[in-house]
Amino acid sequence: MFSRFILLSTLAFFFTLPVLAYAQETEADSADASDILFSLEKADESQQPSSGTLFTASAQLGFLYLTGNTRSADIKTGLDLRFERDVWRSFFVFDLLVKKTEIESEDSQKFETTDQKWSIASQTNYTLDAAKQNYIYGSVFYEENRFSGFDSQASMSTGWGRRWFENKAASFDADVGPGFKRDVTQVTTEEMSKGMTSQTQDTLILQAQALYIRHINEHIEFKQLFVIKHAIEKGQNSIYKAESSITSKLIDSLQLKVNFVIDYNSKVDDDKANLNTETSVVLIYSF
Repeated sequence: MFSRFILLSTLAFFFTLPVLAYAQETEADSADASDILFSLEKADESQQPSSGTLFTASAQLGFLYLTGNTRSADIKTGLDLRFERDVWRSFFVFDLLVKKTEIESEDSQKFETTDQKWSIASQTNYTLDAAKQNYIYGSVFYEENRFSGFDSQASMSTGWGRRWFENKAASFDADVGPGFKRDVTQVTTEEMSKGMTSQTQDTLILQAQALYIRHINEHIEFKQLFVIKHAIEKGQNSIYKAESSITSKLIDSLQLKVNFVIDYNSKVDDDKANLNTETSVVLIYSF
């Protein structure tokens, strides 16, 4: 429980660090209200003052309800916060997926949570040069996932990255650095009855990330993300993730997002699959 508190506190720190830096700066040099821009999409930098601030927030919601031979309800929701100010870029993302299935008993029928997955990710970039291409980063990730063979997975990493290109239509960022990963294995009810307990696996990792964003037109955006968390120690679990999404603007503050995620763990229990996929369609509201 204490280690979980430390992880969540670090997540919050990574997101609030640039905000605190901005607050200290404004004490010495007050910014006017026009410096704070609220928008889902980043405005053209040529039209922003060099001291401009960009803050965006969005919430997503998706729901699937099945009836007939099987009655179940799937709920997917999340929150995405992003902050940019001068040399700082930061994001904080929360995702939750819940599956409720009707369970029949002798007396009644009721819905119970049969699977649940939630995760928090945060990263802050500090730009090193005037061209805003090279940066150093710090990232933290935490996930609890009943769908996988792990009770929880967490990682921390820091290193160097670069915005390799950027124009009005597209951008490509990639970063790499050393880090630390902790996996806590899942224990079934049967294993618990035999006195077995979960195991904690700690290992050093080399983390690499790449993000490509393409604005197909003024209403449609494509994103492709790759994340590798390669375990340095032989025999330890490595994580590989790919996420593709297309977001279409319906109205000014409402978007429709189609998302496909591939998660691969190199070392899992014999009764678990290495590869997990997730396909979702959600509505996104920006505020």
